[in-house]
Amino acid sequence: MGRWRPPAAGSSPYITPAGYLGLQNELNELWLRRRDVVAALSAAAAEGDRSENAEYIYRKKELAGLDRRIRYLQKRLPALNVVRERPSGDAIYFGATIDVSDESGVSYSYRIVGPDETDAKTSAISLDSPLARALLGKRVDDEVVVTTGGKSTTLNILAIRYE
Repeated sequence: MGRWRPPAAGSSPYITPAGYLGLQNELNELWLRRRDVVAALSAAAAEGDRSENAEYIYRKKELAGLDRRIRYLQKRLPALNVVRERPSGDAIYFGATIDVSDESGVSYSYRIVGPDETDAKTSAISLDSPLARALLGKRVDDEVVVTTGGKSTTLNILAIRYE
């Protein structure tokens, strides 16, 4: 008997045009990759005894992972709202790139994007993250207190730009 877990909170359905295009490209690449995996699986199945065939077992697991991701993308893409227009004004909204500094004077740059396109390497943070929720609606020179994991940090907003 498994442990019951409450359903996860739904993530925001917003995405940038570049992020939407990236997910569509990923789906197309997954379909191509799936074709190759099915061919390899078929070849491994033709070798005979499947119970001790490592190639067959590996390809079945790989195919299951690909199918899971394809199914997720096929459900998620139609549910997404592509945000194309830039907000007017000088406040922080979806799609903004924000330069902030902390109490010690160290500067950081973040970009607020949808949860499907977050990337730690490019400092793209989710609209649903505590940092993004604290920054939304703020303006240049505002101070923001962000609490994550029981630790509070004060950030000063240096610049806001939209790309």
